[in-house]
Amino acid sequence: MLSHIRVLDLTDGASALAGQILAQLGAEVILIEPLEGVASRHIGAFADDVRDPERSLEFWAGHRGKRSIALDLQSEAGRGELVDLAGSADVWIEDGSRGDLGADFAPDALAEIAPGLITCSISAYGAFGPKSDWPATDLTATAASVTMNLTGEADRAPLGTSVPQAFYHAAGDAASAIAIALEERRHSGRGQHLDVSAQVSFMQANQTGVLAYGWNSTPLKRTGGGVSFAGYPIRFIYECADGFMNFTFLFGEPIGHATARFFAWMDEEGFGTEETRNRDWVGYAAAVMNGETNVETHLEVLEAIERFTRTKTKAEILKAAFERNLLIVPLNDCRDLVESEHLAAREFWVPIKHPAMDREVLHPGAFARLTATPLVTDRPAPRLGELQLEAGGVRRSEDEPIRKNKGGAGGERRLPLEGLKVLDFTWVYAGPAITRQLADFGATVIKIESPTAPEALRSMQPFKDDVPGGDRSANFSSVTLGKKSLGLDMNAPGARDLVLSLVDWADVVVENFSPRAMKKWDLDWTALGERNPSLVMLSSSLMGHAGPHRLLAGYGTMGSSIAGFGYVTGWPGERPCAPYVAYTDYVSPRFAIPTLLAAVDHARRTGEGQHIDLSQAEVSMHLLGAPLLDYTANGRIMAARGNAHPHYAPSGVYPAAGEDRWIAIAAPDDATFRALDRVADLAWGADSRFATADARVTNAEALDDAIAAWTATHEREALEARLIEAGVPAHRVCDSRDAFEDPQLAAREHFVNLDYGECGSVPYENERVRFSATPAVLQPCPTLGQDNQMILSEILGLDDEAITELVIAGAIQ
Repeated sequence: MLSHIRVLDLTDGASALAGQILAQLGAEVILIEPLEGVASRHIGAFADDVRDPERSLEFWAGHRGKRSIALDLQSEAGRGELVDLAGSADVWIEDGSRGDLGADFAPDALAEIAPGLITCSISAYGAFGPKSDWPATDLTATAASVTMNLTGEADRAPLGTSVPQAFYHAAGDAASAIAIALEERRHSGRGQHLDVSAQVSFMQANQTGVLAYGWNSTPLKRTGGGVSFAGYPIRFIYECADGFMNFTFLFGEPIGHATARFFAWMDEEGFGTEETRNRDWVGYAAAVMNGETNVETHLEVLEAIERFTRTKTKAEILKAAFERNLLIVPLNDCRDLVESEHLAAREFWVPIKHPAMDREVLHPGAFARLTATPLVTDRPAPRLGELQLEAGGVRRSEDEPIRKNKGGAGGERRLPLEGLKVLDFTWVYAGPAITRQLADFGATVIKIESPTAPEALRSMQPFKDDVPGGDRSANFSSVTLGKKSLGLDMNAPGARDLVLSLVDWADVVVENFSPRAMKKWDLDWTALGERNPSLVMLSSSLMGHAGPHRLLAGYGTMGSSIAGFGYVTGWPGERPCAPYVAYTDYVSPRFAIPTLLAAVDHARRTGEGQHIDLSQAEVSMHLLGAPLLDYTANGRIMAARGNAHPHYAPSGVYPAAGEDRWIAIAAPDDATFRALDRVADLAWGADSRFATADARVTNAEALDDAIAAWTATHEREALEARLIEAGVPAHRVCDSRDAFEDPQLAAREHFVNLDYGECGSVPYENERVRFSATPAVLQPCPTLGQDNQMILSEILGLDDEAITELVIAGAIQ
């Protein structure tokens, strides 16, 4: 789809995912490496444990599908060649890992070289603001994001995932922003700069928990693989007979019915209690808020759940999920993923032979399945400088000359997606997050919602002033900003015909139900694609629309366990904690947006629409990176390791003075550790256990204990300032209030106040990427059915008589 796009990639590590997404979508992605290769080539693990820059699994995980050119940017010739490449490119991505670029390749300078070039920078805190030059690692960006504060056990240090995630989310945002900017360039002919902050990107993984302080709502607390509701720990992770399982123990419509079915199963097998048997689990939230139960009784319910789950194997858990329509799944490790019958049926695992190997190694495959333009998944990571080796330069054949950048004078600048028409059948979180981003950048998004079965997010906290209500939820309203609301009962006479008229109008349909829902209404791809051949339809579901587990209905809470994240988030040898709540819901939009917009561009150029089948579990596996390849190449299964880093120490979260106050600190090299040692003034460097990098990794636990004893006596703010001044990556672990008081977020205007009905003016998160020329414009959340008249009369052209008939039939409400 993007074969006409050339990308220059100057990233490494997790940031490299941005270029890899674009490469799978068909773009020519050229990795610009130093002569010795990017850093990840020299980081283990290595395939077959043979230390070789061409066998690094870290490198393979980040750079598959790209081409490589090695340049000496200290030389005039090397810099000249990079200038020429920039003039031929459409996109430039960098993450600061190349310290040899200088002002000649800053965004403004690149705009002079190539006016149509879209430049994108990925950094820990963003390209401007008081923290823009702070030393950082993925751990400290995670600490700044609020998400860490919600992950882990209440009585232990907050946790990150053992596979660092913040820069993966930033890379996904970069790929999405690039796709959006390419749409804008189609009108204006001009490029712009995209500024990505890992702190802000990973903030999405707390699902509006960051807004609690601004909404005067009780701050959320970490509860070890669950959520806290009004002081009640709602735990999702339980031990089972051969590992661990996830039970999405929630309430309200419609989730509470599945909770009730689980307790009915417990009762059938003799594990029920008076509380589990007699409680109204749909209305349990109201019972908690009204004082009709108590924490002690609730904790007894959690104990009863685990007594029961310990009698079931992971296989029995998964079988019951289908047979009884329950929100339960096992926690998968890498072996479970590779041996999954569902992933095998979907041909997810792709065997790839790297030129340095004499055998194939399984890699994660396509992050989406497209009916017309399958993704490109069979190319290995490149050999160092392979373009020079193969063709004496970037030309791959005599009939493919270096292209010239397509930018220059063009039309008027406007919101990038203005004119895109989207029909939105989404609910809960992953789907609505996709369509909100489309609306923020100018698309017309019509959200279908039934007043008789309102969106489940309306019943989820934070609530304004802690008062529940359908129009008081930050969760719901934050992903509904800027949309047009159509109140439509899909089961009423005339509803389907009305939807088909909207399908005729739309360029895009987005839905994230289980595969059976749209088929039940005869509105699946078969019906809609025949109706509108140029339509692009995105279906985002837990397991995808094909395969033996396709009908597993559920939420991102379950997706994170299925995709392997539950197993690798926690402390070594202890019960896993899992990431905060619905983790795969926060990952999947980052892959959905660029895929959707590439398909829209293809439809515009060819007239050919298509269906996009996006499995939230499969998408998220791409963020497990090298540990997945370490299993397929070497047979090793990664387990949780707390906040430790495999290649250096210290890397941890340490107590500070005060209740639940913590600070993340990392020293990725000898110089940084010496700086840390000078700040502490405790002569750690003189201790043989900590004198070398290898010794520190071997004795990481003892080093963590020594640092914790020191930090516990200091205020986190003062300690953070001292460490940053010394050049040591550090950041306090932020909660919601910290975020609202963060000068970096204020400088980037991350919080934007909008009116929301009875709630008045309340803060929302701005779009996560800063566009230099065409920034997002946020609009308020509509009330249900607010735009009925406009949609029916102005968009569909219905007269008053036709509208009245729909109202009388109960379709329009």
